Amino acid sequence: MLKKVLHVGCGQATIATMTPGFQSGWEEVRFDINPEVRPDIVGTITDMAAVPTASVDALYSSHNIEHVYAYQVGQVLREFRRVLKPDGFVVVACPDIETVAGFVAQGKLTEPLYVSPSGPITA
Repeated sequence: MLKKVLHVGCGQATIATMTPGFQSGWEEVRFDINPEVRPDIVGTITDMAAVPTASVDALYSSHNIEHVYAYQVGQVLREFRRVLKPDGFVVVACPDIETVAGFVAQGKLTEPLYVSPSGPITA
């Protein structure tokens, strides 16, 4: 039986681009705020009510948590924990703030840090 991984804020990405290890033995459940990317579940990371409690074995979130206000981080992490099975785990990836701060300090606010599928990402 496949384990379920909730791909939070999936955008256009799929399980193929997730952390190595999820590509075999895992079923991806795609979750995003944007219905145009055709997620399995539409919702926000601050309110994941559409995801049943203790329903996934793992949760993967890449470059999402930095988009909420600091006061919402606890709420987001509580939602992540709520949807996980008791023995589940979370993989959270976020930007290297030191690199971003370096671009800001050098006045390079509009120079791309990298180019994502959605376009250039700046500081």
